[in-house]
Amino acid sequence: MLEKFERYPLTFGPTHIEKLERLGAHLGGKVDLYAKREDCNSGLAFGGNKLRKLEYIIPDAIASNADTLVSIGGVQSNHTRMVAAVAAKIGMKCRLVQESWVPHEDAIYDRVGNILLSRIMGADVQMVDEGFDIGIRESWEQAIADVKAKGGKPYPIPAGASVHKYGGLGYVGFAEEVRAQEKELGFAFDYIVVCTVTGSTHAGMLVGFAKDGRERNVIGIDASCTPAQTKAQVLNIAQNTATLVELGKELNEEDVVLIEDYAYPVYGVPSQETKEAIRLCARLEGMITDPVYEGKSMQGTIDLVKKGYFPKGSKVLYAHLGGAPAINGYAYTFRNG
Repeated sequence: MLEKFERYPLTFGPTHIEKLERLGAHLGGKVDLYAKREDCNSGLAFGGNKLRKLEYIIPDAIASNADTLVSIGGVQSNHTRMVAAVAAKIGMKCRLVQESWVPHEDAIYDRVGNILLSRIMGADVQMVDEGFDIGIRESWEQAIADVKAKGGKPYPIPAGASVHKYGGLGYVGFAEEVRAQEKELGFAFDYIVVCTVTGSTHAGMLVGFAKDGRERNVIGIDASCTPAQTKAQVLNIAQNTATLVELGKELNEEDVVLIEDYAYPVYGVPSQETKEAIRLCARLEGMITDPVYEGKSMQGTIDLVKKGYFPKGSKVLYAHLGGAPAINGYAYTFRNG
């Protein structure tokens, strides 16, 4: 599906799929639970799902003769960390807008984790006191204009790389990769669970798995706490991506499965249940999930298994999208483990 698109390799290759034996057994052995380790996909600044997206965006950035990648996220954005890493790798400058998307008061929140790594990699980091929104942000547009005004050639990458025209392609590739791994494993996954916020990871998977009729088997766990906006954005990205890759079938609102029960209390703030899921996964599997994204999708996965959402015997693939560096910003929360 992606043969006609140029790709700039930033990842190691296909990411490993591992069975979560102990977690599955702890949950009663009702389903076979697996994880695809997107968090281990690259040597670039701890990797993560954003690199799959950037592999299809960077060729366009290079072709544009830009000299500066300009992007945006919250203070502990995984995406901006990855943009900083890629800019360093390809020899471009990097301008990052970090908005106050999370009402979190840990004393070291803006000095550790993702933002620390971005600064180490030489990004020009601008802190902006504006609240959470997955849409196009004025502060980002101002940063693009500022780079131009100073004689630079900016290449704009929106939050999460999501509403970029090529933002969904990387996770179409994820679906194709999973299909190849399923042949090796000797079975197909019944469900794929993914954390959903800005939408292009979920949207790309939806398009990729639509090729074999599994679009509604992609189960999005909302972590945005703005699910109506998120669901609409997933559908829009999926439809645009389907056109790009010539999928040949229409996608509609019913194809976007988004479970809204686990994003509380707000974006970026973990509930007690999220914290318990992070600890459980870490203590049974040694797999670290973060309080913003993967902790909430892991909470959702655990709860859905307990509730019997997945029929007994289902093979469920949890997409671990990365983001562990952000947990450093929650040091007080986890001060006792």
